[in-house]
Amino acid sequence: MMDFNLRPYQEEVVQTALRGENSIIWLPTGGGKTRAAVYVTHNHLETTANAKVAVLVNKVHLVDQHFAKEFKPYLESRCKITAISGDSNEKDLFGRLVKASDLVICTAQILENALINMEEEKHVELTDFTLLVIDECHHTQKESVYNKIMGRYVEKKLRKEGNLPQILGLTASPGTGGNRKLDKAVDHVLQICANLDSVIVSTKNFTPVLQEVVPRPKKHYDIVERRALDPFGDHLKSMMSMIHEIMPSTVSRSLREMGTQEYEADVVELEKTGVKTENRLIAQCALHLRQYNDALLINDTVRMVDAFRGLDEFYNSRKTKLLDGTDIFLQGLFDENRMELKLLALDDRYENPKLARLQRTLLDEFSDKNSHGILFSKTRRGTHCLYDWVNTNLALLRVNIKAGILTGAGTGANHMTQNGQKETIQQFRVGVLNLLISTSVAEEGLDIPECNLVVRYGLLTNEIAQQQASGRARAMNSVYSVVAEEGGRDLRRELINEYLESLTAKAIDQVQQMSPREFRHKISELQQIAVLIRIQAERKKDERKQRYSPGQAQFQCRGCFLPVCSGEELRKIENTHHVNINPEFVRHYRTGGQVFLERSFEDWEPGQVISCNKCGKDWGMEIRFRSVVILPCLKIKNFSLKTPGGKSTPKQWKDVEFQVKEFNFLEDMSSRFPDLDLDDRHTI
Repeated sequence: MMDFNLRPYQEEVVQTALRGENSIIWLPTGGGKTRAAVYVTHNHLETTANAKVAVLVNKVHLVDQHFAKEFKPYLESRCKITAISGDSNEKDLFGRLVKASDLVICTAQILENALINMEEEKHVELTDFTLLVIDECHHTQKESVYNKIMGRYVEKKLRKEGNLPQILGLTASPGTGGNRKLDKAVDHVLQICANLDSVIVSTKNFTPVLQEVVPRPKKHYDIVERRALDPFGDHLKSMMSMIHEIMPSTVSRSLREMGTQEYEADVVELEKTGVKTENRLIAQCALHLRQYNDALLINDTVRMVDAFRGLDEFYNSRKTKLLDGTDIFLQGLFDENRMELKLLALDDRYENPKLARLQRTLLDEFSDKNSHGILFSKTRRGTHCLYDWVNTNLALLRVNIKAGILTGAGTGANHMTQNGQKETIQQFRVGVLNLLISTSVAEEGLDIPECNLVVRYGLLTNEIAQQQASGRARAMNSVYSVVAEEGGRDLRRELINEYLESLTAKAIDQVQQMSPREFRHKISELQQIAVLIRIQAERKKDERKQRYSPGQAQFQCRGCFLPVCSGEELRKIENTHHVNINPEFVRHYRTGGQVFLERSFEDWEPGQVISCNKCGKDWGMEIRFRSVVILPCLKIKNFSLKTPGGKSTPKQWKDVEFQVKEFNFLEDMSSRFPDLDLDDRHTI
């Protein structure tokens, strides 16, 4: 066995896995879980006949990270390793690549796709593998892709089908599932164990060594008093009250306190109600109230000018899309108050006191020129606002703070590309940047250097996220700062998370103290229940899909209620993309800018964004299929759906109550090529 230089506590936690038993390794962020998994994988490949290992991760960037930083350096000379993610052109040959490899590192979704795809070159079975390593395995619950994979595993186990792979889970915390009582927290840990068909192991004999390797940061509660005067926020609320007044009084009375998450939830539901009842006044008022509430939340977190800019951009984008009196009133309300809002936003006497506290925290730590820190914020937009604030703050620039943004990947305005993420992390690693302003994407999994400062700023999350964030502060004498308003929600949530962190440890201890017989009995019972629930849920899902025929489903624009198509015109490509094949549909939309995606696809490429011809509502984008035909690909959330059962506002395509047919190029495109005699194609 090659020398992995495992620490004593790592050697302790791998023993169960080395015996070939399923296990979950529970070690804190920075404790070396992945290195322990590499050790187990090496041993498995050396000692198991026809060994084949899959390492599953839940984020694309972790594929390359695990390959380059951990598995390749130790195992490349001993086995054939393949790394595959959604970015890989090779993903469409997954079945073939698995056969040709000893070790595959991939996103869980790639494996899930291969399990359900029956084409020979793409398909795999769970029994093709002898070991599955599941990174961040606390996500193996509810509807997660990890749990879909493990759901199949557990069902096969109960049916006694085939030789199933060994399971090795890795987590910094399974959490309590939001439960605040010990017995319920124990139930949650047991459920995670049942979902992974594994025992949970942690160090018992080398806790002091672990604490030395992963020291706990000093925790600071940087508390600020509530802003004494907030004329900008007050003015926003007065404008919201004017919008309330044009809605039915029963509606406005049902809304909770402005400037809260609860209010946001209320107006989201209100917009759905307006769409379902085709009451455009209510639907549009709700959409605009959400924008004002977002501005209040930004005002509470960052600068007044950031809140103003967001509103200004929103209303600028709508000036040419006024359909009726409701639109004219809402646009006019902002236009009439715009200058006063701008003047209030620029009055620094009423600026957010949290920013002054944050500035002191950053200055305290960055007076040392070797400082590295992460500033966590709730939203992508919040990270951009904080970035602008840092880069225009002379005091922070004087201590040479060089900030970069790190957010989740995607195609939206504030999203980052995968390459952008990699480049930012690399710049942070080599010191070009010394402060990452990040959403929760940096809490989990990323290979980020030791930091001496982690700041939680306006971020409400659970105990798992809190533990992972604090685990980023791993340098000696590091600081974990919570900037929060006195008596505010952030502070309450942080204190609750501290309690839940200790409760998690107690729950795991109780589970570990169970006799093997009692543990197996409880796990078996939970697994049988889960399989029955899953089978029943699948039946209901199938029934739901058959509730109406495609012709009974009528789609309307969610912005103006314009009827645009029926379900008969829709087709599914790759079980994901929903396109309209009716050539006449093009008259309902206008095209905008070109969509650029980092990765390429087997049969299609992105085209231009599309929006409603009448009201400008975003509908999705065009795609060019096989370089031959352009098809509109629709976002279901921007339409309402009318069936004999009434109107609905599905968030995802899986929620629609009819079956969307699979796209068949020859059948569905024949009308577009009338000169070709496609009926005789079989005789060619």
